[in-house]
Amino acid sequence: MNSVKTYTLFTDHDVYLFKEGRHYKLYGKFGAHSVEKDGVKGVYFSVWAPNAKKVSVIGNFNTWNHKDHILFPRWDGSGIWEGFIAGLTWGTLYKYAIETARGEILEKSDPYALSWEQNLQAASLVSTNWYEWSDKEWMEKRWKINNLNAPISVYELHLGSWVREGSAPDQYLNYRDIAGKLVPYVKEMGFTHVEFMPVMEYPYDPSWGYQITGFYAATSRFGSPQDLMFMIDELHKNDIGVILDWVPSHFPGDANGLHRFDGSYLYEHEDPRKGFHPDWKSYIFNYGRNEVKSFLISNAMFWLTRYHADGLRVDAVTSMLHLDYSRNEGEWEPNIEGGNVNLEAKAFLQEFNTAVYKEFGDSIMTIAEESSDFPLLTKPVHDGGVGFGMKWMMGWMHDTLDYFKEYPDNRKYHHHKITFASVYMYNENYMMPLSHDEVVHGKASLIYKMPGDEWQKFANLRALYVYMYTHPGAKLLFMGDEFAQTGEWNFTRSLDWHLLQYPVHKGMQTLVKDLNHLYRNEPAFYENQFDKSGFEWVEADDLENSVYVYLRKGKRRDDVLMIVLNLKPQILEYTIGVSAGTHWEVVLNSDDQQYSGSDIQAEVLNEKYEEWMRHPKSVTLKLPPLAGIILRQKKDKKYKLHRIKYKK
Repeated sequence: MNSVKTYTLFTDHDVYLFKEGRHYKLYGKFGAHSVEKDGVKGVYFSVWAPNAKKVSVIGNFNTWNHKDHILFPRWDGSGIWEGFIAGLTWGTLYKYAIETARGEILEKSDPYALSWEQNLQAASLVSTNWYEWSDKEWMEKRWKINNLNAPISVYELHLGSWVREGSAPDQYLNYRDIAGKLVPYVKEMGFTHVEFMPVMEYPYDPSWGYQITGFYAATSRFGSPQDLMFMIDELHKNDIGVILDWVPSHFPGDANGLHRFDGSYLYEHEDPRKGFHPDWKSYIFNYGRNEVKSFLISNAMFWLTRYHADGLRVDAVTSMLHLDYSRNEGEWEPNIEGGNVNLEAKAFLQEFNTAVYKEFGDSIMTIAEESSDFPLLTKPVHDGGVGFGMKWMMGWMHDTLDYFKEYPDNRKYHHHKITFASVYMYNENYMMPLSHDEVVHGKASLIYKMPGDEWQKFANLRALYVYMYTHPGAKLLFMGDEFAQTGEWNFTRSLDWHLLQYPVHKGMQTLVKDLNHLYRNEPAFYENQFDKSGFEWVEADDLENSVYVYLRKGKRRDDVLMIVLNLKPQILEYTIGVSAGTHWEVVLNSDDQQYSGSDIQAEVLNEKYEEWMRHPKSVTLKLPPLAGIILRQKKDKKYKLHRIKYKK
């Protein structure tokens, strides 16, 4: 006898939107939901399996027997199976036993489950993500902090290896324990946001979370959904935004996951030229299938709504947009226009961006990890763009690291790797990443990418950070890089926090902290970070000295900062042409003693009213070796008074 009763949470309109690919709140319909039927409490289950012969719920409540609790197929051809089971409560373990057209019995975890077991069985749990939030103040003002005209400095981290207890180095900390350490650290360091590598449930630790099986489940490695919400809540209450890595590009072939979910190619594209990723041995979503689009966009909405995320960094966008990505000739098929663009994936990303920005406006951000020159990625959809808020500036990252790897005497041959970014830096809204991908797989840590002896390595990295923080665009730095972790990132253990006992590492951390606070406090660094008016080269061609000079400009006429990079290990007296204005003062020198530099003072030696570098004035500076210095133009008091009088 079937113990399942008829019940539904779907309206006809829900089903219509689902089939049209325009239902963006499916997490309120699919999955396991505690409900009451005829005065009896229990759980309603619903799952999409259009090609199944039979779907039943199995679990610890029925000894995993697939004959006792059979769901009912809806009558409308939607492929949805549903039903009510009395007496079940939160914490019940379950899966779906799906009988395929060929008679196979597949045991699948729930694609919409809110929690999964952390073991080989990886069963779903009847769960809830109810949480009493206390971040109302943040949610009301976050549109100002997440705005493109605001300072955005992101600390990227992997929850499993940021920190662990010394007494139990093989065990993960709970989300709440991590929060107690992370929140004060990020606040003191001056980062505006954190970015978590995927927190969605995944089976394989070496994937770092990028091979997701439970798209709606916070990974139980670190606790419950409420524990993760607590951590986000605490970050928000301390004015720190939260960006989540989101992976709508592919999924693994685990037997209990999305692959061949009902015995057919349901979530993935049937054609392996579009549906299988040769590098990652994973399966690519079928972006042309409406129900799959509803699943994915609902998933984005879920994390932004239920978990109060402030943004989504979309992983592997390049692989989504290019049919020939990582494929040889003959291994891919051109689109209907004869090109290599996956038009269905592009349309999906446009729909995703349109939907989330319509729902949340500028209070959230979407960020594309995209390494090609795909056009108009951060331009509005109504103008033919893809609609992202920002894009990772991968070209800048690779050119910059390639340059800094060179010994100083060779840098004159690579001088324009530093200036090249200015050719395209306003084509998109860029975030400048020094991400986890650059410190793994034999690539060496950032500090060991730098050439020379210990002094030169640390001096180079300090200068690189000055360059990064003063370049137009938002910033992202991977954990451990802020104190020059010497070893490559290892996901199995904690960062090497003990290095902070050494002055060179403590000095690096202090520099990053000061750069963060300077970036946040100087409007010239962020007001025009995506506008051509915010940047000007003063000296871009001094190959022999490896010196670069540029200006960053705010919206006020007298809000100007000058950055000078001396990327050779030599002390220089250097004359720079400047426009008419007031005197300059040094506000940061990466060679200062507090940063464990050689303590050569950066000084303004003199200023003259004589033409230099096609400018009417000149200023001569003493430049420390392998250093970046930041100078502020002293405020023009007459101009300020004029502005105030004019406003009245």
